[in-house]
Amino acid sequence: MTDERGRGIDPELPVVRLCVAGMQAEADGRAEAAYEFFRQAWNAAGDDYEACIAAHYLARQQSSPEETLRWNQECLDRADRVADERVQAFYPSLYLNMGRAYQELGQSALAHQHFVRAAERVGELPDGQYGDWNRFAIAEGLRNTAAEAPTGGTVAGSAAPLAPAIDTSIRELQSRWCARGDLMALGLTLPAFLGYLGTDEDRLRLRTALHMLHAARRLPQDEQTALGALLGAAALG
Repeated sequence: MTDERGRGIDPELPVVRLCVAGMQAEADGRAEAAYEFFRQAWNAAGDDYEACIAAHYLARQQSSPEETLRWNQECLDRADRVADERVQAFYPSLYLNMGRAYQELGQSALAHQHFVRAAERVGELPDGQYGDWNRFAIAEGLRNTAAEAPTGGTVAGSAAPLAPAIDTSIRELQSRWCARGDLMALGLTLPAFLGYLGTDEDRLRLRTALHMLHAARRLPQDEQTALGALLGAAALG
């Protein structure tokens, strides 16, 4: 069994059984029952690791952004107390959740700081859909709080975030591909674009995807020309 972070956990732990029941209640639309299961999990937690798991689920059942932040902070604090390999893969999503909570409170500067921390730990995510989803969400958070980045600073590595003009050009092309159902073009470029965190590796991944599409010469001429110009831009050089 794995939790939603992709880590293997013991399904026989009382805390885990209660959280599974709470997730099922969530899926059934029974929010009050879900909250009660997660509250029971918190009360049953025997150590910081179990409390970390329970706090994560309690955070998503809160009715105010202040309480959501409080429980996400509790989750992060408990992970820090555990401080071993059991929680290493938790950190990208822990910082992501903190960033989102600060966004809800209108504290964009603090949100950006936590999205940066999430991006710095993204290599600890497991491969697969869970890891991809978190990377995409972290990248979205960075883009939405980019105005709070230090002047001249980088996001999560040695490369700069995408320049606004580059970001806009890619979005415009992808909108056209979406409108006509060009799934091949979208499938090739969307993962690299949505998961762009600002590192040299990310820039290479995005440039490679765009170059492969350009080399295939399957786009209408105006899009082919626009894509060629995009590839020649200094921000993707």
